[in-house]
Amino acid sequence: MGVSVGFIGATTEELDRAEEDPSWARSCVSELYDDDDVLMSARPSGGPDKAWAGLQFLFDETDVELEFLMDGYPILEDGTLFGWSAEQIARVAGQLQATPWERLAAHYAPERMMGKKVYPHTWTHDAEGGLDWLRRSYEELVDFFTAAAAGGYGAFMSFSF
Repeated sequence: MGVSVGFIGATTEELDRAEEDPSWARSCVSELYDDDDVLMSARPSGGPDKAWAGLQFLFDETDVELEFLMDGYPILEDGTLFGWSAEQIARVAGQLQATPWERLAAHYAPERMMGKKVYPHTWTHDAEGGLDWLRRSYEELVDFFTAAAAGGYGAFMSFSF
């Protein structure tokens, strides 16, 4: 399974309710991911999945101000669900849209990443494949934040381990 990060668009009302009733939030997010309803499936969703720490390494080497485990606000005490306001989503979307992949890729350093124990600890096994995986994950992340910002959404961020 592994450690992963995922996002799904959330309305301001849902985020407010989640803060008031964390148990509702857990059920809501589960339903959003499992719901086949067309309106629910039209919500933006996505994320870096297991590539989150590799992307975080690249963000930390540039001027992208995104910290998966520090941004947002905790909803569940166990650290598995966070809320991101529509304003945070819009701010990050702007930063990501202004950051071409090539600027991040220039900081890809498999040996350093292994030395720093950047999850999932596979960077030197297939360095080219790792870089391509991060690129695809970054593109998905940009797509999510762009779509969520365009729709006026905040987000639920799940952190599973």
